[in-house]
Amino acid sequence: MRELAEHALTGDERVVPRRTNAPKHCGWCGRRLPEAGNVGRRRRYCGQSCRQRAYERRTALQRSGLPEDAVVLSDTEIAALQDRLFQLRCAAEDIVTAAQDGASAGELRQLAEEIATAAKDLEQLR
Repeated sequence: MRELAEHALTGDERVVPRRTNAPKHCGWCGRRLPEAGNVGRRRRYCGQSCRQRAYERRTALQRSGLPEDAVVLSDTEIAALQDRLFQLRCAAEDIVTAAQDGASAGELRQLAEEIATAAKDLEQLR
């Protein structure tokens, strides 16, 4: 080990980081990408349509002058997001109320599963 630590890298040698085994997700729709090999560039999108939508968004942002990390939502999308957030809050309040009323462990588990489902649905913004 000590020999490796003392070995100096020359200009021809490169340190290549290892790829992690963490699941990768599409940069547009958020779907999980299939496992890829260790050769070549990593996939960023699940398909050509997602790649095209991402390109269209980037070019529209460049033309509009918005920052690159801006999120643009329509009125309908904002309303849907607010509805899902309201459902999540109501589910959390149901658990608090049930716990205060002395609900059984089974009932609390069922309410907790509803919150987990609502939160999972909320993660899917597109």
